[in-house]
Amino acid sequence: MHAYDQAVLTETRRQFFGRAARGLGLTALATMMGENLLADVVSKPQAAGGLPGLPHFAPKAKRAIYLHMVGAPPQMDLLDYKPGLKDWFDKDLPDSVRRGQRLTTMTSGQTRFPIAPSVFKFDQHGQNGAWVSELLPYTAKMTDDIAILRSLHTEAINHEPAITFIQTGNMIAGKPCMGAWIAYGLGSMNQDLPTFVVLNATHSHPKANVQAISARLWSAGFLSAQYSGVALRSGGDPVLYINNPDGVAPQIRRRMLDALGELNQIEHEKIGDPETLVRVAQFEMAFRMQSSVPELTDLSKETESTYKLYGEEAHKGGTFANSCLMARRLVERGVRFVQVYHRGWDVHGNLPEVLPSQCKDVDQGAWALVQDLKARGLLDSTLVIWGGEFGRTIYSQGKLTPTDHGRDHHPRCFSLWMAGGGVKGGIVHGETDEFCYNLVKDPVHVRDFQATILHLFGIDHEKFTYKYQGLDQRLTGVEPAAPVKAIIA
Repeated sequence: MHAYDQAVLTETRRQFFGRAARGLGLTALATMMGENLLADVVSKPQAAGGLPGLPHFAPKAKRAIYLHMVGAPPQMDLLDYKPGLKDWFDKDLPDSVRRGQRLTTMTSGQTRFPIAPSVFKFDQHGQNGAWVSELLPYTAKMTDDIAILRSLHTEAINHEPAITFIQTGNMIAGKPCMGAWIAYGLGSMNQDLPTFVVLNATHSHPKANVQAISARLWSAGFLSAQYSGVALRSGGDPVLYINNPDGVAPQIRRRMLDALGELNQIEHEKIGDPETLVRVAQFEMAFRMQSSVPELTDLSKETESTYKLYGEEAHKGGTFANSCLMARRLVERGVRFVQVYHRGWDVHGNLPEVLPSQCKDVDQGAWALVQDLKARGLLDSTLVIWGGEFGRTIYSQGKLTPTDHGRDHHPRCFSLWMAGGGVKGGIVHGETDEFCYNLVKDPVHVRDFQATILHLFGIDHEKFTYKYQGLDQRLTGVEPAAPVKAIIA
């Protein structure tokens, strides 16, 4: 059976009406405005320039770098100082504070919930006197550049749904991630590089508890595949299969792509599937990336002063510092959204030993990134985010000693920081109770956090939708959400 006849026979009712509507719509548009417009609509996918009408208002951010600490950093050890807890060591967390909270299976069987005050010192920094842990000395130096949010909260209590929730707006996998939404809405700023790039940084401590992550976190979900994140590798070819095989010259590759493009165009005319044109565009992007990616990943021309800024680890491919330097190079060249993942923050045990190593991995690199962007005049238009997917418990998981303890998952409160891209520097937003357990002031839900990011890009989150399965889907879902105006400059 011919492929076209088979496609028609297997087409569902929903697919038929969707295809028919697209065809009638284009026909009507061509009738009103001429054949040239129809040809332009078919030959140039909308994505290249973003959606008509976006941004909704003047954006403060043009690009973003999201530094995700996978595993959830403990807020009470880093950014949410609770000095009064030193007198509560090994005393049970009061039931009036815990309020029957749902627990993970890792601590639900404990007979006690002994409080473990932070063993690390804190000092005040910056003009606003923000308290920052000794584990983050470089972050402490830039408190006037960042907004610290201490009142994030979420419903998810385990890593898989929590990471999916903060990245895609839903705890169930399959929805587009934040980078894909922004790529879809605002389009590309550089036709030679992807709009959305993902970097996975290494961690250094062998005892760090590592959570698995996968490409679904940078997936485009129900959006076109062209909006998915492109993962750059630190070893071998930066992008798998991008280089020509041995013996295949660029001229031959060009002829192959031209011939393949013609075949795909014929297929599109028969079937009418827009993803066929997306496939053509992706092949063309890959061809252009054969020239742009080697220049991007060649750090030999970076100055010694730059390496001094980021630290010695920046010389090593795949480290967090190296990834931050690469992120700066990406946004400098027009990449709109860069996601950097750093794993190993799941401190269920050995916290006093593992946490300092995790912080050392990321502290200087994150600080250097902000300073580098500022020095190059890019910080005002580049949003930088640092944080995890939920918080940690003030009580110890397992045995508590003066030198060792762990912390379980805690969705009720956690901290992160944001900088640049229209964010007010030098402020601390939100407040938790004396046990760093419940919120008492200015709560910020994950949906509010997502609405804030979209707002900084000039997007009204309630108006930014995509019709899928009969619903107007959006990143922030259907429940109430609002940008955190207090941190917006």
